Amino acid sequence: MDSAEYERKIAARFATFDQDGNGYIDREDFSAAAKAVLAEFGTTARSDRGQAVFAGAEAFWQGMAGIADVDGDQRVSREEFITGAAKRLRDNPERFAEIARPFLHGVIAVADEDGRGTTPQAAARVLRVLGTPPEVADHVAKALDADADGRITEDEILTAFAAYCGVEAPDA
Repeated sequence: MDSAEYERKIAARFATFDQDGNGYIDREDFSAAAKAVLAEFGTTARSDRGQAVFAGAEAFWQGMAGIADVDGDQRVSREEFITGAAKRLRDNPERFAEIARPFLHGVIAVADEDGRGTTPQAAARVLRVLGTPPEVADHVAKALDADADGRITEDEILTAFAAYCGVEAPDA
């Protein structure tokens, strides 16, 4: 993939993070994502799982802002995301895992409705509430179950999410 193609791909990923579509990624986008996931699964924000999702969203935001918010305005522009976050995360996949894992861990706990692990169906629900078109969400969620055991592990999700964001996942 050439540099221009890579930057186009990353720009498309920007839209995924920009939950409110205002042209910036900020704390509110991560909070909105957390609220959407909790609402989808009927989990209260004050519950342990709800708190884990919000804490993970905040950690993800802080990590993103720390590597990409060059001007310090507490929001990440499209340009900052493309030139800052994408490059730094691509160059340091362990950092991506570090900032993404708390949020993914919290979301997985909420989506694990029976205590046996997240199913592809639950993963598709998460993807849909985060803005993925239903037909794409269903396909992607099925593909997440790399070992076809009917459950999706945190490492399988982290690997797929890293690839989606244009980052090679570190060995989990």
